[in-house]
Amino acid sequence: MPPVQAGDETLIILESLLCVMREKNLLSRQDIELLCQKVERRAAGISKNPLPCCPEKAESARNYLQRLSAYLGQRYGGKHLRRVS
Repeated sequence: MPPVQAGDETLIILESLLCVMREKNLLSRQDIELLCQKVERRAAGISKNPLPCCPEKAESARNYLQRLSAYLGQRYGGKHLRRVS
């Protein structure tokens, strides 16, 4: 069994929470896409509240959330966020 990395427990709990909330329709696909956008802005440092960690970890968080969003979208479906041009 591989060693547990710091923060793995938290990540598992948060991932499971997002899945349960999506499963019970407490969270929509649009909500998850908005969360992805917010994390992207914070990771890029263009938010009023940028992520207070090193750029590599912020980028890692952004990439992970995008993968989780794709998984939740495939598993539970739902309408995408409207893109206004």
